[in-house]
Amino acid sequence: MSNYLIIKTSSLGDIVHMLPAISDAAYFNPEIKFDWVVEEGFAEVASWHPNINKVIPIAIRRWRKNLSSKQTWREISHFKGQLQAQQYHKVIDSQGLLKSALVTSWAKGESWGYDKNSITESIASYFYQKKATVSRELHAITRNRQILAQSLSYSIHNLPLDYGIAGNTFYQPPKNLIPNKTLLAFHATSREDKEWNLDLWDQFIPQITKQGYHFLLPWGNEREYQRAKQLSSTHHNVHCLEKCTLSELAALIQAADAVIGMDTGLMHIAAAFNKKGIALYPVTQPKLTGVLTALPQSIESLSGKTSLNVDLVAQKMLNLLRKTQ
Repeated sequence: MSNYLIIKTSSLGDIVHMLPAISDAAYFNPEIKFDWVVEEGFAEVASWHPNINKVIPIAIRRWRKNLSSKQTWREISHFKGQLQAQQYHKVIDSQGLLKSALVTSWAKGESWGYDKNSITESIASYFYQKKATVSRELHAITRNRQILAQSLSYSIHNLPLDYGIAGNTFYQPPKNLIPNKTLLAFHATSREDKEWNLDLWDQFIPQITKQGYHFLLPWGNEREYQRAKQLSSTHHNVHCLEKCTLSELAALIQAADAVIGMDTGLMHIAAAFNKKGIALYPVTQPKLTGVLTALPQSIESLSGKTSLNVDLVAQKMLNLLRKTQ
């Protein structure tokens, strides 16, 4: 039975960012187990870590769209009942938002969160019984590691970065789906301004495929599907995937030679697996939320104008691929 509850609901990248903190706690107590409240669409990622006992799915995104529905309120009531069925020693909100603080207040146990100077929505700090001071200038992964360390009374000084999932074995995709010399391209994000437009992909792809490489293009919604479909119909050796679960994508990431992608949660999963690749940040800065890898320079991050220089990105990718052969 778990004595600790983590509140970290979304997004995909944020969920991956929480994994090293759990590994830190397990370093000091290998038997420690956590329950974890996670947005329903990302629940399987939380379950990948061996020190997670139970994932408690929440559906805030869906509930917000259907607040007038009786079914929504029945689901909320059921969720609260499930949450309150367990008495926890400590409940740690590492999300730091008003919505996560409210969920924290529903759980039974000593509540921990960021203090008002360490949090984006300062009003959320008033929901916590105990408060951690963590600089907002730190990377999100380090902030997660710090709040868990403060709440559980240990130090992360000199502890290595460990997502705790690199050794996991996922369902292996059929060999005909992963030909030799394959890259996964995470071409789409939740914000179109964070993406390469299709013209840039049209310039980039041939520079890689002429070396015999294949691209696999995953997608998560209709717009992303249409992008992947267009690129696969335009270029040789480019394949639009069927709709995949996150665990299926994890298997594909592990099997691929390398990855390339925009500022998206799937790049953080690749980083957790120590996969080689390139992360592109046309409009965002990776300093606080970019990919971090346990192995130095496994994934190179390119931001601003550098990330839009197709020839430079292609050359860096080819150099990386030569090292993996």
